[in-house]
Order: sequence, then C-alpha cells, then structure tokens
Amino acid sequence: MRIGRVGGPVLSRRDGLRGALGAAALLALSACGGNDEEPSGGASSSGGTSTEPVTAWGGEPQNPLVPTNTNETSGGKILDAIFAGLVFYQADGKPVNDVAESIDSTDAQNYTIKIKAGQTFSDGTPVTASSFVDAWNYGALVTNAQLSSYFFEPIQGYAEVNTEPPTAQTMSGLKVVDDTTFTVALTQPESDFPLRLGYSAFYPLPASALTDIKAFGENPVGNGPYKLAQTGAWKHNERIDLVVNDTYTGGRKAKNGGLNIIFYASLDTAYSDLQSGNLDTLDQVPDSALATFESDLGDRAVNQPAAVFQSFTIPQGLANFQGDEGKLRRQAISYAIDRPSICKAVFQDTRTPAKDFTSPVIAGYSESIPGNEVLAFDAAKAKALWAQAEAIAPYTGTFTIGYNSDGGHQTWVDATTASIRQTLGIQAEGAPYATFAQLRSDVTDRTIKGAFRTGWQADYPGLYNFLAPIYATGAGSNDGDYSNPAFDALLKQAAAETDAEASQKLLQQAQEILFQDLPAIPLWYSNASGGYGEGVADVKFGWNSVPIYDAITKQA
Repeated sequence: MRIGRVGGPVLSRRDGLRGALGAAALLALSACGGNDEEPSGGASSSGGTSTEPVTAWGGEPQNPLVPTNTNETSGGKILDAIFAGLVFYQADGKPVNDVAESIDSTDAQNYTIKIKAGQTFSDGTPVTASSFVDAWNYGALVTNAQLSSYFFEPIQGYAEVNTEPPTAQTMSGLKVVDDTTFTVALTQPESDFPLRLGYSAFYPLPASALTDIKAFGENPVGNGPYKLAQTGAWKHNERIDLVVNDTYTGGRKAKNGGLNIIFYASLDTAYSDLQSGNLDTLDQVPDSALATFESDLGDRAVNQPAAVFQSFTIPQGLANFQGDEGKLRRQAISYAIDRPSICKAVFQDTRTPAKDFTSPVIAGYSESIPGNEVLAFDAAKAKALWAQAEAIAPYTGTFTIGYNSDGGHQTWVDATTASIRQTLGIQAEGAPYATFAQLRSDVTDRTIKGAFRTGWQADYPGLYNFLAPIYATGAGSNDGDYSNPAFDALLKQAAAETDAEASQKLLQQAQEILFQDLPAIPLWYSNASGGYGEGVADVKFGWNSVPIYDAITKQA
C-alpha cells in the first residue's frame, strides 16, 4: 500500500456505470505528497536494492496483529508492511491494483473482484478468493468483537452477522466464484467502495489464522513486502523485526533488507537516535525539536501536508456534557481554545488550526462550513455559553484530557487546558497515560473518566473516511459513542451518490450537524513532520504521513 506501480488501473469501468467510479476517485484523491518520480526531502535515488534493514520509529500496538482488530496507527504501520490488499495507495493517494486483477461493477452496488493468480502468503500457502471472503466474514461476525467490523456494514448480510446473537455466520453479500474470483453485493450503491479496499480491515487471511487467531495475532503470516523475521520477532514494548518477503510479487517490492520498528517510550530519545545515526526514519518530531529540526536535519527534514486531523473527544455519557447543557459546554470549551497561538508557540507552525472535521489535502474539503465559527478563539462567547450551561446545572470537578506520554503530547495538552482554564475559570489539566496502548485500552473499554485526545490518520484518501468511521452510530472508531440519525442519513446519501461534487456537498452538510453537536473538538491539521538519517536514500513520506518503507534504500 502507498507506493509503486503495478500494471492496469485500479478500477475497470463498464457501460452503465456512467463514470461513477472515476468520480469517486476524484472525490477521494489526496493532493499532498509530491510526485511519484522524486523522493521527498532531497534524498537521492540509489537505483538499486540494499541488503541492510531500515530502522523506524513506532509504538507498541494496542492489540495482537489481526487486521480486522487494529484501528490505531502503531499496529497499522506494521500490518501495512506485512500484508497486501486488493489495492495499495501511491504517495499521492492514488489507488493502484495490488492483489486485485480487476474490480468491476455496472451499478456501483454489485462488484466482481478478480485477484491475480499464483500469489501466496509468506508461509507458502495460496492467496485465494476465500482468503478475502473468510477474513471479511470473520471481521464482521459480532461474536469475534473486531474493532473494524464497521467497515463491512455496507455488505448485504452484515446486519444478520453483526447483531447479538447473530442469525447467520457469514454475510450473504459475499460469494466465492472460484479460486481467483469473488463477488460483493452491497445494500445500496456506494461508488467509493473500491477505494476503501486498500485499508487493513480488508486484508486477506491464511486459513491457519482462523484456526487459532490468538496465536496468529502474535506471529502473523501476511502476503505483503515484509514478514516477521522469526517466531517471537515481536518483542513487546521493545521492537518488531521484519525481513523481506520473497514471495510477494506486487508493486511494493522491498528495496532494502528488512524493517526494524523500534517502540520508543520517548520521542526525544528517538530524535536523538536519528541525529546520532541509530535510527533511520522518524515520522513525528518531538515538541522540543520543532523549532530546530529543519535546520538540524537540512535536506533530510520532511515537513509536508498530510491527511491527519487532531482533536479531543468528550464522551457522550460524561457528567455535565449531556443534552442541552452538554452542547453549551462543548461549544464554550471550543471557543476557549486559542488554536492559532498553540499552533505557533507549541508546534512552530507544523500544524494548521482546523476549519472542519477532515483535512485540507482531501478533495471536497471546505473551510467555510456553516457553524465552524465555533473553532475561533472568542473568550467572551466562551464565558457566555458556559454561564448558560451553569444556569442549567452547576459544573463541579476538573476537566481533563487524557493523553499518552510516549507520543509527545504533553506540551499541547498543557497549552490547551491552560487556555480553557484561563478563559472559563475552571480547573482543567492533562491526564497522562504512560503508553498509547494503555490510553487506547481505557478508551476502548469505556473506563476513561474524562475527555481524551483523538485524531485521524486516514485509512484511505476519501472525505467520507474522516466522518463515517468516527461519528456514525455504532462505528468502530466512534469512541465517544456519538449518535445522530440526521447525520447518519446524510452519510448514507453521500455514499450512494455517484456524482463527486454532489457527494461532497452532502458530506459538508453532515459536518454542519457535527458543528452543532461537537462530538469531538477539532484542533488542528498535522503536517507530516519528520526526517531521516544520513545512511538512507529514496525516502518519501506518503499522503497519510507515514514513510514508504519498502522504497527506502540503505547503505551497507
């Protein structure tokens, strides 16, 4: 996923579709990242393949490495290296066939998917149509409790397998035709469905995975450019070591000897290792280096737009944040945050104050959605709204924002809570967790006691992806348990719309509802800010801010 070319277009159009799939691609493609010929940051191309492994910054995944149960970036970074989907995304977000030979439809509702023959998993077993169908059915089945089950909701039969208790074990909309062909029937036309198929929820699984999913999660067997170096290569809270998967034949063939992802407890330590030559790539700069990293690293610094949105979420059930009182307090808190000052002082302008719930690099973005004035700093407005909420019920306690200390978030959380505290005259402070996995566990288990930092690194380059998985009722990443039927209805209309511009307008209307309800408080958009070491070349950061590891070459 995310780099290279492979023969043929990602989508095959047929008469009767009226260009709908092409419109969906226009709707969803990112505008960031640079061209496909030159690496970013001034790295020169070596033109060859090196045998040394690349070292990269990462974090301990929240869960075992099962594609349908991974919805966070630490685990996703690893899965994207060891699996190949039906499509992958180039550096600019353009989808290209990977495992797929073709993805055809005449009505944007019924799809025939053919995969390339002769492909295998890293253990030598074949990748077949059943590898996809069985994996998707596993991911959707409610009793398997997979975090990404929501991505299968458009498929016919999802309701039967995802209600408790399920009335079926497999989705009726998935049919295996032969070893290299399967069909997908959706509940309604969804013209951007093929665009989604590079996301990890749609990866295939070998048959062995479904016989012992727990063991598989610790030592996953994939079909991508890398594989685990050996059993036990995942050393929890330390690192995971990957080697080249020689059985992979797609467009992301590794040009290095492997990928070692180091789980740093501190971004400052990772940055020091980058400077001293002990780390090859870093895709997040610590606050302490934001003012200097471009001069420190020179042409090895990367600072480019990316499809990353940052926010914090106030759970719907949190005391004092429900009903009309809750709406007033959410609006007051949003008005109380001086985003431009924080972006300048904390992030040295490597962040841009948010104007919506998506990203400026995604087609369909608008900075003039009605209601987005709530994102402006207005102390008087904030105090007035808070006073209206106080007339409904008095506020007691401390407003907290949970964050993970291993991700370099303390400075902006402190600045944000200080802005809230000084504007509203309430107690507000950060609530640190030692690791990302610990924070996510409390969020997932719904045991967190206050607000918590959230953000979205797009799964695929589409406007819809910034809204549906996070705010639709019951969605897998709807960590605040938000629900609004009017919002859900607009999402459904947008997904079915075959005209790109019309779909964009519907998604903008959906965001008007979000600005009224504020299920999350938008903060800013993130650049891909990082860098790489002197010993590597051909380094490029993709549309979603992650380095394209398989293209990196390393000097011996």
